[in-house]
Amino acid sequence: MSQPPHDRKSGFNPQTGIYHSLVELGDHQKIPTRPDLDTTTFVLSQFPHPNQAKSQIALIDTATDQQVTYAQLQRSIRSLASGLYHALGVRKGDVVFVLSPNSLLYPTICLAVLSIGAILTTANPLNTKSEIAKQVHDSGATLAISAPEELDKLVPTGVPTIPTSRKSNGELFSLSIEELIECCDPQELPQAKLAQSDTAAILYSSGTTGASKGVILTHANFIAVLTLLRWSVDVTSAQNDVYLCFIPMFHIYGLAFFALGLFCSGTTTVLMQKFEFQAMLHAIQAHKVNNIPAVPPVILGLVKYTSKAGYECDLSSLRRVGSGAAPLSKEVADRFRERFPGVELRQGYGLTESCAAGTFFESDKEAKARSGSAGMLIPSFCAKVVDIETGKALPPHREGELWLKGPTIMKGYLGNVEATAATIDSDGWLRTGDLGYFDEDGFLFIVDRIKELIKHNGYQVAPAELEAILLSHPSIIDAAVIPVEDEEAGQIPMAYVVRATGAELTEDQVIQFVAGQVAPYKKVRRVSFTSAIPRSAAGKILRKELVSQSKKKLASKL
Repeated sequence: MSQPPHDRKSGFNPQTGIYHSLVELGDHQKIPTRPDLDTTTFVLSQFPHPNQAKSQIALIDTATDQQVTYAQLQRSIRSLASGLYHALGVRKGDVVFVLSPNSLLYPTICLAVLSIGAILTTANPLNTKSEIAKQVHDSGATLAISAPEELDKLVPTGVPTIPTSRKSNGELFSLSIEELIECCDPQELPQAKLAQSDTAAILYSSGTTGASKGVILTHANFIAVLTLLRWSVDVTSAQNDVYLCFIPMFHIYGLAFFALGLFCSGTTTVLMQKFEFQAMLHAIQAHKVNNIPAVPPVILGLVKYTSKAGYECDLSSLRRVGSGAAPLSKEVADRFRERFPGVELRQGYGLTESCAAGTFFESDKEAKARSGSAGMLIPSFCAKVVDIETGKALPPHREGELWLKGPTIMKGYLGNVEATAATIDSDGWLRTGDLGYFDEDGFLFIVDRIKELIKHNGYQVAPAELEAILLSHPSIIDAAVIPVEDEEAGQIPMAYVVRATGAELTEDQVIQFVAGQVAPYKKVRRVSFTSAIPRSAAGKILRKELVSQSKKKLASKL
């Protein structure tokens, strides 16, 4: 029985409550369905023609100016796969733990591991020994690959570990990833029978239900998201674009985009080992970067830094900036467009649980017209907006929890049936935990995380809305809003604020600034000035740390 038609303008079907993507893939852009296809085989099949691959630059290291061509990258992937399989005995289903900042070797490591049928799990180098031990144990890792400076963090785990480089700070290692790449025969490829349904990666995310959990992503998930990324580059960008990568590759945003995805489009990536604002500006100028996938704090930083008197840096090559990992407010987006009128700004939406896929903007005209929106559903995706009280699917302009369904949705959480059932329903819908709505033209607006909403006298207050207002103040560099328990109101909004250098901004001035722009129940009730807002590597505010700080301060006053 055929589905009733959906509205061609919004994508909404009032009979099913489902929003459908308004964009379709062309016949030559379809997601591959061949069951025995794996991620690495798919990526390598998209590389430039061998004659072009010899000169086409895939990666440039900003720290050393070292360049890697597509031909060199392909050889490195095959050599390392051969080494991992024949020299180290890595087999299909083995879990390989990677602990490293961004590097020229990172994509090679990821693609080599996946080509064997081994399972990739990545971690933030800033994680503590206990956090690393927990992930190693939970994932069942049997081998670790680590940047030399992080090796000591893996000692307590007892897992065999190989450094990425043969030499570091004068110390020479007997075996390294570099040596395997140089010494192993790229023709002696592992004979592993792989399937799209096989697990490719276990990435750790706090998800929609609390503590960090292992997100199981299959080769099918990655092949789908890489196909969609290649399609989006085709329709919104150009193959001669130069991308800047400072997004960490251990995060799904950086992994899907830079460690795997962009190679499918033959573009060049300029790589930063870690983010530093001045280094980013220098890299844009030195390498004529024209495309930056970024996060909201960086976009705000570009606005505020380049507005300073005496600012000198040539950013004329820049054509496009993308925003992901956290909501970009309308206020910041509008200020960016005013400061950089010739640069396209497009926000997207995705989660680790959706393999970074969800929404996109097809044109800059759409993005400008829907400032603050996360874009439209990507091809092959559908969505629901579900009332968090009644469970009813809602029409355009009604706020509820966003549910997603598509080919990139995770298999589930590792060893956690309860959390998986709480996140993915029996029909395959992913409950994102985000509060949002679609407008009449099918554009998604994310309001905030449902679990982060502040409940004040029965009203729901979105921290993101208040943060956007605070950031519009000329004397505020960064800000975060958290709930503070209150006997009478239940919870009240409290703001942590980073003042601009030399700014004489008082708590009352901040409170009055916000109060003049919101309904009375949304007002900020307390303000604490701080030197920095704690954020994850992807730019998300670490509210739990601020909530903990506020509780300690309150306890010390009692």
